[in-house]
This record gives sequence, structure tokens and C-alpha cells, in this order.
Amino acid sequence: MIAIEVQNLSVFVINECLLGPVSFQIGIGETLVIMGETGAGKSLIAQAILGTLPKNLRMEGKILINGKNVDDIPESERSALWGREIAMLPQEPWLSLDPLMSSGRQVEEAHQYVAGLSPKEARRQTYEDLILLGLNGDEKRLPGKLSGGMAQRIAFAAATAGKAPILLADEPTKGLDSQRQSRVVELLCDVPKKGGTLLAITHECPVARELGGRLIVLRNGEVVEQGEMSQVLSDPQANYTKQLLAADPSTWPNSKPGRHGNEVLSARNLTINRGDKTLIKNLNLTLHAGERVAVSGPSGIGKTSLLDALAGLLRPKYGQVCRASGLGLYSVQKLYQDPPAAFPPHVSLGQNLRDIARLHDVSWGDVMNYLAALGLHEALLARRPDSVSGGELQRISIARALLVKPKVLLADEPTSRLDPITQRDTLDLIAEISRSEGIAVMLVTHNPEIAEKWADRSIRLD
Repeated sequence: MIAIEVQNLSVFVINECLLGPVSFQIGIGETLVIMGETGAGKSLIAQAILGTLPKNLRMEGKILINGKNVDDIPESERSALWGREIAMLPQEPWLSLDPLMSSGRQVEEAHQYVAGLSPKEARRQTYEDLILLGLNGDEKRLPGKLSGGMAQRIAFAAATAGKAPILLADEPTKGLDSQRQSRVVELLCDVPKKGGTLLAITHECPVARELGGRLIVLRNGEVVEQGEMSQVLSDPQANYTKQLLAADPSTWPNSKPGRHGNEVLSARNLTINRGDKTLIKNLNLTLHAGERVAVSGPSGIGKTSLLDALAGLLRPKYGQVCRASGLGLYSVQKLYQDPPAAFPPHVSLGQNLRDIARLHDVSWGDVMNYLAALGLHEALLARRPDSVSGGELQRISIARALLVKPKVLLADEPTSRLDPITQRDTLDLIAEISRSEGIAVMLVTHNPEIAEKWADRSIRLD
């Protein structure tokens, strides 16, 4: 039996076609993985299936779930399927979690009100879920107190609590260290094994390979290649698929260390707490102009908290952070792991950039130059943050930070939503700007190969 059938799906903004036409079927017990360039329309497919496309986008085509045309049913009837027949793990966990409700309670309510468990059984099942995902002890924390990877796992637990037979997973492993990533992939693989249906979106070739099933490769909103996973990855036919595989971080050459200037930022005996939990203790580090430093470590270990402390956004428990004399108020910039949290949701991207340019006396030509260098089209600026892909928003946030000519750039997983080609090109651009303008860059990454090959030196937090 066919669980999901998509017929000639196209998505438009006004008269501009963003996606399609795309057609495919996924049977019960099967897996379909979608890969492709950032902004190709991967997330739009999942949103169209679920019925959550932004209001300013228009869909054409037909979508059937378990043989039923869901385009013809009332919105209330379609939303009644959520969590029971079809579940969605969105690319941005912050968009699916209640910021004012404890993490454990959100998973517990899904077990109770969607799966129909008793309150006692829902609490027990939530406890088991969090242990399985390495989150025991974090059930009372609000989502805003979690790292990006921890929030991703809480969202996963809540999305799957209702035991919906169809699961749509959009970049389910982004921001996770290799151990946590393997565990989430293992849980995803269980979906078709237990008679469910999995549609997964990922830009990571190793994750796609582990998930197996069939693969669709998208570029510019069109299907460039599709087939069995093992066949496509071992013998790709489309040039773009070959380029995608060749750009995996494992194939990158080691970067050549650049010339470093004077000290711009330092930390002495830094101890950082979140609540009553000590994340980092007695850390000493120094950043120099033009230096690239990578920070890696397990999800939730304190990487983001370290950047917050260095940026002056989090007061350390002990120790101090010192900036070089002459560094202005905006000389230290942070790139957030989850870009939607850093953009006003009801303001167009163009207006946001115009405000930044005016405030810092930057010419609009400079704005356009940064956007072009990052592979971004000017037409995106007419949209709001929720109407562009996660990878596009991530690159716009990079351009926005560079506009103020920082001396220190604290980048928290700045390419986690980018396909391998765009990720490589974006990090190459950041490295070049770091060298040419003497910017010290501290890069948080969950990928040890990026840490090893891109940075001048690495810091591992355990």
C-alpha cells in the first residue's frame, strides 16, 4: 500500500516557481531520502505534505496520504492527522517547542494527549525516551536553556511520541555530535522496520547512506537524479550529484595556516554555569587577528555557552573575558546556531539588512556584494524569515554579521543547514575574509573533519 503519493507538486511565490513539478510515491515500510542544494525546495515538499506551507506560498499538484487526497479536506480535518497518522520533525526545533513549557512536559503531553497514555504511563515513557536520547536530567529545563542539539532531540522525542506511522524528518541530525547522530539515525531506521514510512531530508551523505531506501536529488527546485540509495551514491549519473558527493568534508584538503596578528580576545580561568550546572571550568584561551579556531565536543557540553560568554551575552561564574583595547561595541559578533531566533519574524529580510546598513553607515553596494559572494539572490530580500530555507537564512545571517566589520566572529554551527557544496564554499569565503581583513574566527562544529581541515587549531570540550 502507498502511504504518501505526490503528483506533479509545484510551489510558487507569486508567479515565481520555487519547486517542481515533483512526483514520487513512498510505500508502507519504505524510506525516501531527499538531498540537494540549499534552497532547492526540500523542506517545501515536507511542508506541502503536512499542509503547513507559509501563507504567501501557493501549491499546485495533488498529495495523497494513505490513498486520501488531503488537499480537498478542511484544514481542521487535516490538522487532526498530525501526530496520529503523520508526524513532522521540522528543521528548526525552536518552531515546534513551546518556549514556556519544560522540555519533559512537552514530550509527556504528546504521549498523553496524542498517543492516549495515562498520565503515569506518559511520565514513564517520557523518562525512557529521554534516557534513550541522552537527555535524562534535562526534563525540567526550558527549551531556551538547551543547546541546539539537545533541543533537536527533544523535538524528535515529542514528534515521535504519538507513534504516527508516517514520519517526515527535516535535517534530523544537524548540530549533533557523531554519537548522538548515530543514535538518532538508528531510531529513524526503526520507523520502516516497524512498518512505518519515513521521508527524511538531509544534506549529509553519511546519514543518507545509513538511512538507505530510495534517494531523490534536487537542484534549483527540480529533480536531477533519483533511484536506489546504494546505486545513486556508488555510481551517480548527474554531474550535480557527483559534485555533491565530492564536496563532503571528508574530501576537503587541509587548510594552510595564515599569518596571525595581535591578540584580540582572551579568557582567563573561565568557569561557565547554566543554572546550577557547571559546563566549563578554568578555561584559558587567546584569539589573534586572522586566526581560525574550531571548537568541537558532544551536544550540550557547553560550546554555545562558551561563545555566549566570549560575546558578553552570558556572565561567567568565575574568570574574565578581555577584549583588546580599541575594540568597539560591535567588534565581536556572534552567529547563532538557529538563525530564526536572530531575525524579527514579521520584518522582511531586505528591511532588516537596510536597517543594519543605515545604523552602521554601510553602503547598499557592500550588502549586495556580500550576498553575491554567499550565493544569495536579491529576490530573497522581499521575503520574511519563514519564507526562505534554513540554509538561505543562515547565509543571510553571515552577511549581516560581516556588514559591521567585526574583529572577532563567533560562529555557532554557521553551516549546519547547508549542502556540502555550499558549506565548503561558505567556509572558504569566511576563511578568505578572515585572512584578508584580520578577523579572528571561532567556529563551533559537530563535525571533527571540518574542525581538523578548516581551522588553524582546535579545542575539544569533553
